[in-house]
Amino acid sequence: MVEVFKTDIKKRSQSKTLVKKLQQHYPESCINFDLEDCDNILRVEGEDICPHTIIQLLISDGYCCQLLQ
Repeated sequence: MVEVFKTDIKKRSQSKTLVKKLQQHYPESCINFDLEDCDNILRVEGEDICPHTIIQLLISDGYCCQLLQ
Protein backbone atom coordinates (compact mmCIF):
# COMPACT_ATOMS: atom_id res chain seq x y z
CA MET A 1 0.00 0.00 0.00
CA VAL A 2 1.24 3.48 -0.87
CA GLU A 3 -0.27 6.65 0.54
CA VAL A 4 0.64 10.09 -0.84
CA PHE A 5 0.15 13.34 1.04
CA LYS A 6 0.41 17.03 0.20
CA THR A 7 2.33 18.92 2.91
CA ASP A 8 3.72 22.36 3.68
CA ILE A 9 7.17 20.99 4.58
CA LYS A 10 9.80 23.23 2.98
CA LYS A 11 13.15 22.32 4.53
CA ARG A 12 15.11 19.09 4.34
CA SER A 13 15.81 19.29 8.08
CA GLN A 14 12.06 19.32 8.78
CA SER A 15 11.50 16.34 6.52
CA LYS A 16 14.29 14.32 8.16
CA THR A 17 12.84 14.96 11.62
CA LEU A 18 9.37 13.93 10.49
CA VAL A 19 10.61 10.79 8.74
CA LYS A 20 12.22 9.69 12.02
CA LYS A 21 8.99 10.38 13.92
CA LEU A 22 6.86 8.52 11.36
CA GLN A 23 9.24 5.55 11.34
CA GLN A 24 8.62 5.13 15.07
CA HIS A 25 4.96 4.48 14.22
CA TYR A 26 5.62 2.59 10.96
CA PRO A 27 9.08 0.98 11.34
CA GLU A 28 8.67 -1.41 8.40
CA SER A 29 7.53 1.32 5.98
CA CYS A 30 9.44 3.26 3.35
CA ILE A 31 8.86 6.95 4.08
CA ASN A 32 10.17 9.89 2.07
CA PHE A 33 9.49 13.45 1.00
CA ASP A 34 9.72 14.98 -2.47
CA LEU A 35 10.36 18.63 -1.62
CA GLU A 36 11.00 19.51 -5.26
CA ASP A 37 7.37 18.73 -6.10
CA CYS A 38 5.04 21.76 -5.88
CA ASP A 39 2.96 19.90 -3.26
CA ASN A 40 5.96 18.90 -1.08
CA ILE A 41 4.88 15.28 -1.31
CA LEU A 42 5.13 12.78 1.53
CA ARG A 43 5.04 9.12 0.42
CA VAL A 44 4.51 6.28 2.85
CA GLU A 45 4.74 2.72 1.53
CA GLY A 46 4.02 -0.27 3.73
CA GLU A 47 1.41 -2.47 5.35
CA ASP A 48 -1.30 -1.28 7.74
CA ILE A 49 -0.81 2.42 7.07
CA CYS A 50 -3.44 4.71 8.60
CA PRO A 51 -3.60 8.00 6.67
CA HIS A 52 -5.55 9.67 9.50
CA THR A 53 -2.75 8.87 11.98
CA ILE A 54 -0.09 10.26 9.64
CA ILE A 55 -2.08 13.45 9.10
CA GLN A 56 -2.60 13.88 12.85
CA LEU A 57 1.11 13.35 13.57
CA LEU A 58 2.08 16.13 11.16
CA ILE A 59 -0.68 18.45 12.37
CA SER A 60 0.42 17.92 15.99
CA ASP A 61 3.87 19.21 14.97
CA GLY A 62 2.31 22.31 13.37
CA TYR A 63 2.34 21.26 9.71
CA CYS A 64 -0.42 20.98 7.14
CA CYS A 65 -0.99 17.56 5.59
CA GLN A 66 -3.68 16.31 3.20
CA LEU A 67 -4.20 12.92 1.63
CA LEU A 68 -3.94 13.04 -2.16
CA GLN A 69 -6.41 10.84 -4.01
